Amino acid sequence: MSEPPPAATARPHVSITDECGADVDLEALTALVPHLLASLRLHPDCELCITLVSVERMTDLHVEWMDEPGPTDVLSFPMDELRSAPAGEDPVAGVLGDIVLCPEFVAAQAAEKGRSVDDELAFLVTHGMLHLIGYDHATQEEYDAMFALQDDLLASWSRS
Repeated sequence: MSEPPPAATARPHVSITDECGADVDLEALTALVPHLLASLRLHPDCELCITLVSVERMTDLHVEWMDEPGPTDVLSFPMDELRSAPAGEDPVAGVLGDIVLCPEFVAAQAAEKGRSVDDELAFLVTHGMLHLIGYDHATQEEYDAMFALQDDLLASWSRS
């Protein structure tokens, strides 16, 4: 079985829509996606939509989809429920889904963590991608596994 192409040659179908006029590095977010796809053994032609929204819009989505009040930093909406391909198997192409980010909310969160907004958005795109492929952090064991993988993915991307 063939390996997925390296991130440098992958051509995912990524659309990023900035509905709130955020002052963020959209090119960096776009560049992160092929790395995540290759590292997570996902097909390089997967489709992904990333949307940046206002606090008001994120609040509405958070209430509507999670039944929780107030805004949040990221929401993920999986479509084809794709998963990482097991070793020795080819990944399947499809629609990963949507990641919705709230840069205004993220700015305050980034400041608390001592990170730039762009670094926090990269963290959240990675976090959102993991949710799209079935990861969760409802239990401590899930949390530990998901956040360790996030850290590894971001560390390997920043070196590439």
